[in-house]
Amino acid sequence: YPYFPKGTVFVAVVDPGVGSRRRAIAIELSGGFLVGPDNGIFGGVIETLGEDVVSAVELTNSKYWRAPEASATFHGRDIFAPAGAHLAGGVPITELGEAIDPGSLVRLPLPEVCWEEGAIEGCVQYIDSFGNLITNIPGAEVRGKNWRAIAGGKSIAAGDTYADCQWGEFVSIVSSSGWVEIAANGGSAESLLGLEYGARVRVLFVMEKK
Repeated sequence: YPYFPKGTVFVAVVDPGVGSRRRAIAIELSGGFLVGPDNGIFGGVIETLGEDVVSAVELTNSKYWRAPEASATFHGRDIFAPAGAHLAGGVPITELGEAIDPGSLVRLPLPEVCWEEGAIEGCVQYIDSFGNLITNIPGAEVRGKNWRAIAGGKSIAAGDTYADCQWGEFVSIVSSSGWVEIAANGGSAESLLGLEYGARVRVLFVMEKK
């Protein structure tokens, strides 16, 4: 989000509840707009941006839909895409529907990070196409420190790059997006460790001997 120009409109359509009673919404941010279903898809963004959330509306004004009657199964085409286009064209968000309290927007329960003395416990929040396990542990917590990760029953030394371990071995790094990541040099950490989304990962800080 922060890397896009001010006024950018983001349309997200991950919507298994399409056609149900879930709301179709648009959210105004200080730097742009979010358009999509009110099913928790924007929860992480809202939590991160906090005070940047300006207002929100339910997309009830069919004047700004593709047609007065929307399909029961294709709101991405019939409601969200047109609403996003109208916002990009300068239509005020207040024209698109009824105002709703941003605090009423659906938020999904997200796994929490637990800080302990000498350790942090989190979980796998994302697995990329290479099988790298990206956790929800902030990289800022480990930078400049002596640490290692415990995942899948293995103790995995920290490094700076994927090549900081032997071919086929595991390494713990800070990912390009700023999270603690478990990787395998030349392989898939996901497959080799047998871990999935939500798997627990523990960071241990190693005290240097004097």
